[in-house]
Amino acid sequence: MGAGMAKFICKEVESIDDYDEYCYYVAGLVGLGLSKLFYASGTEDLAPDSLSNSMGLFLQKTNIIRDYLEDINEIPKCRMFWPREIWSKYVNKLEDLKYEENSDKAVQCLNDMVTNALMHVEDCLKYMSVLRDHAIFRFCAIPQIMAIGTLALCYNNIEVFRGVVKMRRGLTAKVIDRTNNMTDVYLAFYDFSNILKPKINKNDPNATKTLSRVEAIQKACMDSGVLNKRKSYIIQSGLRYSSTMIVIFFIILAIIFSYLSSTRASK
Repeated sequence: MGAGMAKFICKEVESIDDYDEYCYYVAGLVGLGLSKLFYASGTEDLAPDSLSNSMGLFLQKTNIIRDYLEDINEIPKCRMFWPREIWSKYVNKLEDLKYEENSDKAVQCLNDMVTNALMHVEDCLKYMSVLRDHAIFRFCAIPQIMAIGTLALCYNNIEVFRGVVKMRRGLTAKVIDRTNNMTDVYLAFYDFSNILKPKINKNDPNATKTLSRVEAIQKACMDSGVLNKRKSYIIQSGLRYSSTMIVIFFIILAIIFSYLSSTRASK
């Protein structure tokens, strides 16, 4: 792992293969190591290396996408993990993505990166679906749900290049509290992919590929046969949040109306 990471101190991430290799050293090897530990504990079967690698790559790619601005503004030298093979289709330099005049191209590049990350989701679902130990399952599943949730928020979102994009604390707490089995995982992945899906702009260069990957994720979740067993807390949380905002809005209107009425009366 150390030797692999050191390789990219002097070498830039040029191709998508380089990107996958870097993520393998940083996170894929962690996935492989954890799978071997789970197997050695006697609680789990040994997972295929390809699935273990995807578990790590999905998390690492999500972090790299979300942390663009922090990495590019790093002092004394920026950190550049987005592969040139992707970003060079949109701008001349990776740091150009953060400038307002390049907003349209930046979002297209972001969507390209998210689409690349989504290729690992089906492997992740397969990996988690055979875990037996409850503690190990939660240890693996919670970060994966957080990752798909983060990608759903980041997709087509210029704020990735302006500040920090992350899930609300309340929803994060619910993910931690309510992720206990594969039904919870399938529901979460289905709902977050449903949040991402309407954001796909048909004029985006990768729209067809993105839609195909989102629909493949949704099909994997639907094929599990558990989606109709109960409602997901993710959508419910969003509805409660919207209802709360509506109530607050009307309270503010009532206060303003009362103030204006009293002002007129005094005149």
